Amino acid sequence: MQTIDFELDREYVELKQLLKLTDLVSSGGEAKMIIGEGHVTVDGEVELRKACKIRAGQQVVLGEVQIRVLAAAE
Repeated sequence: MQTIDFELDREYVELKQLLKLTDLVSSGGEAKMIIGEGHVTVDGEVELRKACKIRAGQQVVLGEVQIRVLAAAE
């Protein structure tokens, strides 16, 4: 499984934005479709909310790619 470390520079990022920022999807529409079809998990649970707030410490998985959301170094 490929792992991407994503440094979060604010309180949270919406799930659909995270998928775009990590280049796992090419558009917001594609992100919404993938999330809506149940292909994304957050901390091991299927997440269907496109604007779900993802915070530092959480893990998002899409297919064989895991995104570890890290707090940005101060």
